[in-house]
Amino acid sequence: MTLHHASCVEYKGKGILILGESGAGKSDLAIRLLDAGGTLVSDDYVEIINENNLIIAKTAPNIGGMIEVRGVGLMNVDFLEEMKLDLALELLAPNLIDRLPEDLYFEEGNAKIPFYKFDGFCSSAIAKINLIMDKLE
Repeated sequence: MTLHHASCVEYKGKGILILGESGAGKSDLAIRLLDAGGTLVSDDYVEIINENNLIIAKTAPNIGGMIEVRGVGLMNVDFLEEMKLDLALELLAPNLIDRLPEDLYFEEGNAKIPFYKFDGFCSSAIAKINLIMDKLE
């Protein structure tokens, strides 16, 4: 088990891990995914385990159902205690993202999932996630 400074959301039946430095927009992107019909798994910290060659995200202790809304505070929302991960995003400034990147993977043990460097603040973020998810199927 590893603990990651991240957020995790179930969106359209897929688990999305959102990584990034403090202030990169992890909670902001998670909130937009929740608004688009997703369900929170964990915000701020996420436990990651390899279970039968699947990468599983679990709610970190003592924060279940809480998400930070910057400038407002902690809010309580519905949540899932765990979710199989299908996609990982690392939030970065746009100038740090390759326009045509090589395939990258997030790994836990011998399991891996697609991993993208991503601009979480762009207005098309949810549309881009939808396109990536279509590619996963």
